Amino acid sequence: MPEVRWDGKYDEAGRVNAPVKVSLPFQTIETANESAQDRQRSLDLFQAGRTGDWRNRLIWGDRKYVGPALLAEFAAGIDLIYIDPPFDTGADFSIRMEIDGGDFIKEPTVIEQKAYRDAWGVGPAERARGVTHLDRYLRWFYETVVVLHELLSPKGAIYVHLDWHVGHYAKAVLDEVFGTENFRNEIIWAYRSGGASKREALPRKHDIIFLYSKSRQFAIRPKTERQYLAKPFMGSKTDTQGRYYVDTILRDVVEGEIMTVEGDGTLRPFNCRPVLNLSAERTGFPNQKPEGLLSLLLEIATDPGDLVADFFVGSGTTAVVAENLGRRWIAADLSRFAVHTTRKRLLDSANLSPFCVQNLGKYERQVWQKAEFGTAGEEPLRAYRRFILDLYRATPIEGHLWLHGMKAGRLVHVGTVDSPVTAGDVRQIATEFRRTIGTGAAAPSTNRADVLGWDFAFELNEVARQEAALANIDLRFIRIPREVLDKRAIEQGDVSFFELAALSVGVSQKGKTVEIELTDFVIPVDDVPDDIQRAIRHWSQWIDYWAVDWDNSEDTFHNEWQEYRAKGHPELKRTTRHSYDQPGRYRIVVKVIDILGNDTTKILTVDVV
Repeated sequence: MPEVRWDGKYDEAGRVNAPVKVSLPFQTIETANESAQDRQRSLDLFQAGRTGDWRNRLIWGDRKYVGPALLAEFAAGIDLIYIDPPFDTGADFSIRMEIDGGDFIKEPTVIEQKAYRDAWGVGPAERARGVTHLDRYLRWFYETVVVLHELLSPKGAIYVHLDWHVGHYAKAVLDEVFGTENFRNEIIWAYRSGGASKREALPRKHDIIFLYSKSRQFAIRPKTERQYLAKPFMGSKTDTQGRYYVDTILRDVVEGEIMTVEGDGTLRPFNCRPVLNLSAERTGFPNQKPEGLLSLLLEIATDPGDLVADFFVGSGTTAVVAENLGRRWIAADLSRFAVHTTRKRLLDSANLSPFCVQNLGKYERQVWQKAEFGTAGEEPLRAYRRFILDLYRATPIEGHLWLHGMKAGRLVHVGTVDSPVTAGDVRQIATEFRRTIGTGAAAPSTNRADVLGWDFAFELNEVARQEAALANIDLRFIRIPREVLDKRAIEQGDVSFFELAALSVGVSQKGKTVEIELTDFVIPVDDVPDDIQRAIRHWSQWIDYWAVDWDNSEDTFHNEWQEYRAKGHPELKRTTRHSYDQPGRYRIVVKVIDILGNDTTKILTVDVV
């Protein structure tokens, strides 16, 4: 069979280089739309070593880690995969946001750019020997679909949504991985939007969707209900009211001519058009696909209860459609903002099933640390700290357990990859600071310190700042960005560290009813474009979403109430209340997601009598 080749496809022995598969466990960071009873039952089952009920999954992570991590549980277990991967190596992955009716552009983070554009980047040495972006793209695409093939069930299938840029190359890769005998169809999604090309004689007005099955067990589910047409078409019929229809949607009908019947019998156009600026579905994501298109694709390839997955979920269309059609789903994306947008769209769905938000967190970092610095003795830990300090442009200092560097007159602590920075860590930093400040030739002589961490414990800002105040330390909390795991980002100097936001919350009680009010939210604006900063007239405009866990047990954040901005609902309510059934001490966790997709948490403790 003819094949497409790319640089690095084969090793020195002539064998195809298989993708690296590291099986990592997921961390559940939030559950949504789960009742208190279901939450307790799931906890009881987990503590008894048994699996609880199914929960749909929204995963923040790179497909190269997420796919292999799912294999342990879902190898040959997913019934349908839809992917709309990046297919334009010059694509712009910025996102359009709205603030008080004004449109602003959120540029992609460095890690999003690296994964969605420079993942197939070519270095100078590679370019000198003839390696191209296409070589890197095809290797990336091959490694992706090999894992997805393993995840599909014997009756399963995959849709791969592409366009004219690389569709013909991608099909050759899909033929190699799935076998030409399992190629089912090339679906053309033709649409009428935008103007004619000024540079080309013929406009490009269609996408390509390849359908491949895992085996011959896959079968199309024909839609046998009537689909009404706006006018007669090839093979159409008429009903008793003289309306035109076809018995299946799987016909060569002109896009936009299919009609569906409303509950009152009136007809409306079936929506398979692109998501335009005024569309109610519009989220601001580039290349957002319409729910009508995904509904069609899912209905003809799955049954209710089947498991559907999308590893480039973007604005969340696949997850939303799967939810509405009664399919189970797994949705993943590298973009934190994509995960947040998907969560908001899901929460707007009627009769939403419980779902959880997950990531690979510390496990991905542990693999990276072991590969980069080894495991023997204390030297790997010191090498790791020196690496982070160098990226932070700080100078290492010796002789201290909790103080590791100095930058511009500020002491620096580097958190471990294994656990979040906690208030206990800050107490240790403060104790060592008090013990060593001003003593000895190499002792620090400043009362300012930066605490660097990958993750931070709930409400760290307030509790830790109290500890710091007692020790007379001017403390800042700085997040270590995930970009430090990316060698290309480091080589290009694209690693930036940013300070955490600070949230203030007021609480009042009347009997068993507790009211919470957001009173302030301060976000460091170093990474916020100037036009967005100028549009913010009140601190609440930084907040896009907030949620409350009314009875947190120091475990996963359980979303029991939420408020968020949406089309037609730009104002954000800043108060909420909850009535408890039983007296007792309750731990309340408030989570805020800002307009850039970053989260900040706050803990409150109330005594209900």
